[in-house]
Amino acid sequence: MATTTALTPGSQMSRRQVLEALSGLLLGMFVSMLAATVVSSSLPVIVHDLGGDQAAFTWVVTSTLLTTAISTPIWGKLADLVNRKILIQIALVIFVVATAAAGFAQSTEMLIAFRAVQGLGAGGLAALSQIIMADIISPRERGRYMGLFGAIMALATVGGPLLGGVITDAIGWRWNFYVAIPFAIAAIILLQTTLRIEHTAKKVRIDYLGIVLLSVSVSLLLIWTTSAGSSFDWWSLETILMVGGALVGVILFIIVELKVAEPLIPLRMFRDRTFTLSVLASISTGIAMFGASVFLSQYMQMARGATPTEAGLMTLPMIGGLLITSIVVGQLISRFGKWKSYLVVGSVLLIAGLYLLTTLRYDTNFVLVSLYMFLTGAGVGMTMQNLVLIVQNTARPEQIGAASAGVTFFRSLGGTIGVSVMGAALAARVVDLFGEYKDALGKAIASLGEEGAAIAEQLQSGALPAVHALPGAVQTIVEDIYAQGISHSFLIAVPFAVLSLLAIVFLPNVPLTRMTTSERATASEADLATITSAEGMATLAADADVAADADVAADAGASSPARGVGSSSARS
Repeated sequence: MATTTALTPGSQMSRRQVLEALSGLLLGMFVSMLAATVVSSSLPVIVHDLGGDQAAFTWVVTSTLLTTAISTPIWGKLADLVNRKILIQIALVIFVVATAAAGFAQSTEMLIAFRAVQGLGAGGLAALSQIIMADIISPRERGRYMGLFGAIMALATVGGPLLGGVITDAIGWRWNFYVAIPFAIAAIILLQTTLRIEHTAKKVRIDYLGIVLLSVSVSLLLIWTTSAGSSFDWWSLETILMVGGALVGVILFIIVELKVAEPLIPLRMFRDRTFTLSVLASISTGIAMFGASVFLSQYMQMARGATPTEAGLMTLPMIGGLLITSIVVGQLISRFGKWKSYLVVGSVLLIAGLYLLTTLRYDTNFVLVSLYMFLTGAGVGMTMQNLVLIVQNTARPEQIGAASAGVTFFRSLGGTIGVSVMGAALAARVVDLFGEYKDALGKAIASLGEEGAAIAEQLQSGALPAVHALPGAVQTIVEDIYAQGISHSFLIAVPFAVLSLLAIVFLPNVPLTRMTTSERATASEADLATITSAEGMATLAADADVAADADVAADAGASSPARGVGSSSARS
């Protein structure tokens, strides 16, 4: 029978209690990652079957990232105000219901809409899992449990694309959206029975105006980056209206956040150098993580003619790099309490990996492609979660939700805009390359005879072609076009990776505390918020010793009544 773990401020939890409390959280994270990764390898097939083009492919991804980015700070703020256990269960329900509904999509527009709703739940799962971890485990001790999270990440990121490819090739891509439902039901039950977090009731004040302004600003910016250059010119009235509207929305959002009692993103957090620099580094990490995962899968299928199952297998080096470094570095940080050198090395690896990905061609030796993917994955693995960790280490306990969600928000926002811009660059480059290869394609299609007419119609439709099904000569040309287009898109991520390195170099090297969020909150109430963990515990122990000495003195006084009376008489 499952047991519940009651987490009260200042309580010390045994390893068994921590594992019980984490069980439902781990399964919830597995569900969210599985539902995302199981579809990744089959997206080119899905968009092709629904008649979508490269813009639709990009929007299927960015719609989820957009709503994830927008909703993350909202969930984080709610986590500071209401019961976190209920919130994560609600997020899980939203995520899985929307994922299942996406399986019934009859057009790319329907798929994009359901994926947008899916992102609302994903934002909650991303933010709340980090916040609840901070409640249960101190920053210094968290590395000991990274093996569990690494195993879950490995199972979902390795097994998801493989499972999605097999399902797509065997029974159809729609079943990819249903596979996570049984796991989600189990996760909800586990969260209910194994996690109990004591919540102090607060008056809830939700910044509705801030939510609207943030949503409008980010949406306008994303629509502009996706549509400019294709639906309208970069320098046009539409650009002025969208970019101008986004800037006005951001200015109004800042004004509102400065005035409301419970801001969505407390701007005073940006006074903390750790938070500000971590946000900058997270933006570029998000671009690398989401951009690489989306476009590498497309590269395998569009530039190397792989099936969805093969594409899942071919991206394993990146996942392996991410998994190995996240587990090993987590253990090292927990053991020695040092973190900065690992993040600097991770940033360098990320720059190297992304730059090397810009050299990809359709016939690049796959050993080299694997090395490039491994370096990129290792860079993401060494930086992504640790940026959240160091922010939680310095954030005030009452703002742990907003701080954690803030870093996750900007990482998701960076990924959203990055994927959008990279997708737009890819689409524009592919159009140009099809023009350059027009004569070669014409000759290859003409050599096919009657079959060539159908191939020409497919390529001219604007929809993503099923590359692995094209005839040999045409397939080689199309693979070359998409390889050059995808490698060109990775150029956009490289400058942001350099910015991430600079931000991490200037991060304050603050030692990791051994106190959990709950313990820090208790210490804060005892006016120990600015004292280190060791000093704080020593002070608490000293207070306890003083109290004990007082009790002993009182007992001694009570056991000597005659002396007490005499003393009183003498004073009289």
